[in-house]
Amino acid sequence: MNELRLVVVGAAGRMGRMLTHIIPDTLGVRLTAALERPGAPALGADSGGATPNGVPITSDVAAALADADAIVDFSAPASSVEMAKAAADANIAVVIGTTGLSQEDLAAIAKCAQKTAIVRSGNMSLGVNLLAVLVERAARALGPAWDAEIVEMHHRLKVDAPSGTALLLGEAVAHGRGVDLAENSARGRAGLTGPRRIGEIGFASLRGGTVVGDHTVIFGGAGERIELSHRAEDRGVFARGALAAALWTRGKTPGLYSMADVLGLSGA
Repeated sequence: MNELRLVVVGAAGRMGRMLTHIIPDTLGVRLTAALERPGAPALGADSGGATPNGVPITSDVAAALADADAIVDFSAPASSVEMAKAAADANIAVVIGTTGLSQEDLAAIAKCAQKTAIVRSGNMSLGVNLLAVLVERAARALGPAWDAEIVEMHHRLKVDAPSGTALLLGEAVAHGRGVDLAENSARGRAGLTGPRRIGEIGFASLRGGTVVGDHTVIFGGAGERIELSHRAEDRGVFARGALAAALWTRGKTPGLYSMADVLGLSGA
């Protein structure tokens, strides 16, 4: 089978640089274009950085999509939505790891998935997506009588909170309980908040240092507590997962997929 021709969007960002670094060592994948926003300082530079790969960073979306089978996008919400629209029109699969997406952004991406295969996740790692399955099963078994709290910590430069992974885990709790997360979550408690509501799914966000990503889901019962945790030690876990997702999209029908689908864990 021919190599998957891949476009990396957000090529000058942390995840973009990680992707362009590991793609040459990933079997079955070939980098054909590296995209950044118009006016970005990195435009024209070799996307391989200190290890040149001959693929310059560009803002020419049309040219990039003309020689592509799939896109991996770790950019910004507005950019990810526009790339999803362009990819859908060109019938090119998309893997979206961008976080901070609004409900309107998610709705726009879901609409694009009617025309092409899109894998979207707040976290691309195998460990986190296995954790989400375990969290959903625990929430279903324990019910709302056990308080659910999600604590996450990331590096000081992260701009969104709660993290996309925390929200992914919150959705797992909500799905396990059969409720809507937006109607049953508490974020950033401060002041005289009163007693905790039964069934509330709480979030706490910590920022500092160079932490790649720590997430813990706490289920608190009467006289006992269960904690399920994941710690990412380097960003490579996210990049490798995203490339696995891109390879998985080959031959897939249009639809909105998750990493659980990629890993064969949906319905587990």
